Amino acid sequence: MSKVLIIGPNYFNFLSAVETAYRELGWEACVCGYDTPVHPYKGLAPLRYKLSRQREALVQKSRAAFREQALQAFDQARPDLVFIMNGDMLETATLDLFRETAKVALWLFDSRTKLPASLGHAGHVDALFCFEQDDVAWFRSQGEQASFLPQACDTARYFPIPGARKDIDILFVGNLYYSPRRKALTEAVIGHFPDRRIEIYGWYQPWFKGLGKWLRRPHKAIYKNVNVSSEEANRLYNRAKVVLNIHQEHQRDGANPRVFEICGSGAWQVCDRNPYVASLFPDGEVGLYSDEQELFAQIACGLDADTSAQAAAACRRVRSEHSFRNRMEQVLTTVFGPSEASV
Repeated sequence: MSKVLIIGPNYFNFLSAVETAYRELGWEACVCGYDTPVHPYKGLAPLRYKLSRQREALVQKSRAAFREQALQAFDQARPDLVFIMNGDMLETATLDLFRETAKVALWLFDSRTKLPASLGHAGHVDALFCFEQDDVAWFRSQGEQASFLPQACDTARYFPIPGARKDIDILFVGNLYYSPRRKALTEAVIGHFPDRRIEIYGWYQPWFKGLGKWLRRPHKAIYKNVNVSSEEANRLYNRAKVVLNIHQEHQRDGANPRVFEICGSGAWQVCDRNPYVASLFPDGEVGLYSDEQELFAQIACGLDADTSAQAAAACRRVRSEHSFRNRMEQVLTTVFGPSEASV
């Protein structure tokens, strides 16, 4: 049986989704996870990092320490493939050691602008994948080979719940603190639909970023100002008549995970339009908007009309074509050829 060692950040259950996908494809899978911005990020480490005046030195020290953990996992697994997500805790010399006996694939599961430590990895892997079309074009302009690999739906965590009560009119789940665009659009929706039940989950103003601003944050009954687990997010999606999706400012031609997760839950999604998202849903399976007026119109459609058929069609498409298994099949085809992906 072929073996894969999966290395990546611990957040959001993505490692387990990738591990499950490889096992479904007939591979033996091992996982080596890491924390960011330093590893391990627990105990006194978060406080030490936040108070430090030499954060980059701490990151470099952590990266060097993680090297031994990664090499130990590699020696124990003796894999045929090392599949890396983001790779911001790895050094290029470590990748070179992996490649002496295994193939190495790297998936930048975030924008390249958020992963500066990984930009130099491109020439040290057998295959490089990006979740944003602009990043693929950038790497190719630098003379590096790169392929487009969109994010995906973890179908074990996001699925329709039969009989779920639709008691939330408009729902948004996602971090707002670092996105003025998300704050502005959710504020506009609140103002345009004052009589609707709106619930917004994710950091709006964390208390640890300023107690005064935290106390004065607006619409406390609407902005829950908490993160939720994937299990809770799926329950919320199933309760909502309209689930709003707003991409971060840096993403212009790709899809965030929520594009697939919302559809995978069977909910009606209203999402900002970009070329890739529009290509996924050419028949109105998702309500797309380019400005506030289109946003309001698509939300109103979901509130006043029956969008269940469109939502069901989007759910079927995502679960059959955009799962983590689909993505790992593409990785194996790129690295080894079609025969390996069909195991």
